[in-house]
Amino acid sequence: MSHRNFRKLALGAAALAMLAPLAAPVAQVGGGTVQAISAKDKQEGAKAHPQLLAEFGGALTGPQATYVETIGKNVAVHSGLSNARGDFTVSLLNSSVNNAFAVPGGYIYTTRQLVALMNNEAELAGVLGHEVWHVVARHSNKRQSAATKNTVIGAGLAILSGVLLGNSQVGQVLQQGFLQGSQLLTLKYSRSQETEADNGGILLLRKAGYDPRAMSTVLQNLANQNALDAQLMGTNDRVPAWASTHPDPASRVKAALAQAGAGAKGVTNRDTFLARINGLTYGDDPKQGVVEGRKFIHPDLKLAFEAPAGFYLMNGSDAVTIGGQSGKGQFATGQFNGDLDAYIRAAFAGLTSQGQAAIDPGTIARTTVNGVPAAYGTARVNNGSSQVDVTVFAYQFDANTAYHFLTVVQAGGADVFTPMYQSLRRITVAEAVAVKPRKLVVVTVKKGDTVASLAGRMAYADAQQQRFQVLNGLAAGSTLAVGQKVKLVTY
Repeated sequence: MSHRNFRKLALGAAALAMLAPLAAPVAQVGGGTVQAISAKDKQEGAKAHPQLLAEFGGALTGPQATYVETIGKNVAVHSGLSNARGDFTVSLLNSSVNNAFAVPGGYIYTTRQLVALMNNEAELAGVLGHEVWHVVARHSNKRQSAATKNTVIGAGLAILSGVLLGNSQVGQVLQQGFLQGSQLLTLKYSRSQETEADNGGILLLRKAGYDPRAMSTVLQNLANQNALDAQLMGTNDRVPAWASTHPDPASRVKAALAQAGAGAKGVTNRDTFLARINGLTYGDDPKQGVVEGRKFIHPDLKLAFEAPAGFYLMNGSDAVTIGGQSGKGQFATGQFNGDLDAYIRAAFAGLTSQGQAAIDPGTIARTTVNGVPAAYGTARVNNGSSQVDVTVFAYQFDANTAYHFLTVVQAGGADVFTPMYQSLRRITVAEAVAVKPRKLVVVTVKKGDTVASLAGRMAYADAQQQRFQVLNGLAAGSTLAVGQKVKLVTY
């Protein structure tokens, strides 16, 4: 959650505008017809670009971003969309979410978190090539109908769908409200389209001289990260990540390896890749707040809160999502003119779409939480065959600033979030200064180093060895060789 005020992106309309038919075919790649980048594509891509950057924490600059840009362009020019490197814009995003995507017009994106999960340059090229191939194959055009129905919110539905919200109309509206700021406003493709993009990425790896087996290994990395994240969150929910946006990564690993060929050859540039990403910020950027287990602290906004036991937090550029089996929620902010009652009613109003009856919380109650003026309201809403309680709990930090929790539980279960509402507090200057970013550091294995000893240097209080293994693509029981380079996460 950044220091900027919350705003609702017009990304859905912009992305849908890019689903217009592409230009006439200009080349044959891998036996398929490729569409050139048209002037209309470039115009629509340029319109959506700043919105996408804002949703994902902005674009990084410097040597690491330049390196990712170079690799992305090297792969993209083999796609047949254009042979001019300048026709592609490749952005390294300041986001702690594992994600990558591309949009028509030559715009390609990957987050720093996803790059940190990779272990060589070929894997980076494979992920970027996969996303480029979605554009090559016109998948966004083919998914236009589904995208219109889903407001281009992609797999983020997995975070908030299920027994609490279901597929009812109110459930869909609430899901869309929660997903603002989740950093998951990307298009969900079909299983067959994902397979086609995997194969297209493998083709681009071959054409660029990389080992095409890298597509299989990066998919395995993502599957392992998915499983670890689910374990750490204590949930069976799909983890909101690139791997879960693209269905069932584990089942695609063998298919990608078979497509590449077990005896395939090509460069991986592992040492170069590790040297170039050394020092990359890992996890949350303190400027956007930091999640530590169930706790969230924001040094710029000078606030902190804690989710109840059994819940997990996911930080986004503009919101913190709260997930659990018995409820879902979001911590956010909005326009505030000094009237908490009006602020709360506006938050409820934002949950109804045009033509729907407004959700009325009735009486707004006043209170004080840790010295901060607060107010809250709850509304019971029909959700298909059941009912849910929707609560907005708001806090006035100063004359022009307010924050709020928006939560949904099954009817009668609203008390589950009471400890969280009561935990929000201002933090001291000392607490704010103490929040430090985590960094990815590449080290060389020395004599006597083991998986356990190096994992002990990871900047986490839990699952150090599992985090180290997943980060480095190591299977359980793997050993290290002297001189081998590995990644650590340190402060």
